[in-house]
Amino acid sequence: MPQSHTTYSVFMVPPQDFCFNEQTGQDNEFQNTSELTPSLVREDAMAEFNHMVNILRDNFIEVLVLGKSADTPELPDAVFPNNWFSTNRQGQLTLYPMKTANRQAEVRPQELTQLAQSHGYLVKSNQDLTSRSKALEGTGSIIFDHKHSIAYAAISDRCDQQLFTDFCKKSSYQPIAFHTQSSSGKPFYHSNVMLSIGEAFAVVCSEAIAETDRQKVLSQLKVAHKQIIDLTFEQTEKHFCANILQLRNSRGELIIVMSDSAYQGFSKAQKELLKLHGKLVPCPINTIESIGGGSARCMLAENFLPKQ
Repeated sequence: MPQSHTTYSVFMVPPQDFCFNEQTGQDNEFQNTSELTPSLVREDAMAEFNHMVNILRDNFIEVLVLGKSADTPELPDAVFPNNWFSTNRQGQLTLYPMKTANRQAEVRPQELTQLAQSHGYLVKSNQDLTSRSKALEGTGSIIFDHKHSIAYAAISDRCDQQLFTDFCKKSSYQPIAFHTQSSSGKPFYHSNVMLSIGEAFAVVCSEAIAETDRQKVLSQLKVAHKQIIDLTFEQTEKHFCANILQLRNSRGELIIVMSDSAYQGFSKAQKELLKLHGKLVPCPINTIESIGGGSARCMLAENFLPKQ
């Protein structure tokens, strides 16, 4: 039976060690250095994070915040937890292999499990893929259409095609793998920078998909009855318009979380289309976006775990 596509509960991790990550900057062309001092960068990032948590809670989304203990090493990209784990309704926690060493250090299943259990959630089993030599960076790499049990993935250094195919086979999802090129000709480092899938819509930068794969992806989205909102390279790369997430709050209302930049980047017509699928909830996260090279969706790890 397909998993529900949306949830009212998310995990988030504060950007306590936030800074420009030299290791991930090798293939994330959306990261930018800052002239601010490291302490000011972290201060701004923490303020943005706390504001976003408050915005979500004001919209009746449960936010479970995973802090870090004193003996945990510095984790510059910890604010993007969706890359190292995902959860499902069966109580399974899946741990994913990350490309860089300082992101591999983010994987803290025991602390995550304790946090979930302290809020009444049940973790019944672990699927640990972290020993793999290749990378498959969670819901950064894999875009799930839970409603139709389909998974999409842009192949890159952070998303190994064989690992993706094996994962889908084990998870009973149909794999749709494809190749991408940014406006500078490089592969998109994560699929969720150029594709987002909701219950009945898809936001996609179709011109970023290799011509040999484009029709396959768009046809599959249409077969799944997704209303397609197509983005330009500028909307995708400058505004992170695809890095958005549809949630269903505790009142049963659909909302679509995005950055302030994404909200400003959508055209008026696109916003009207999106509003058919939920209330638009923009969050001002300019520092995290600019220096971290990721946006609102990257900051949210969905909690599908069952209640105890």
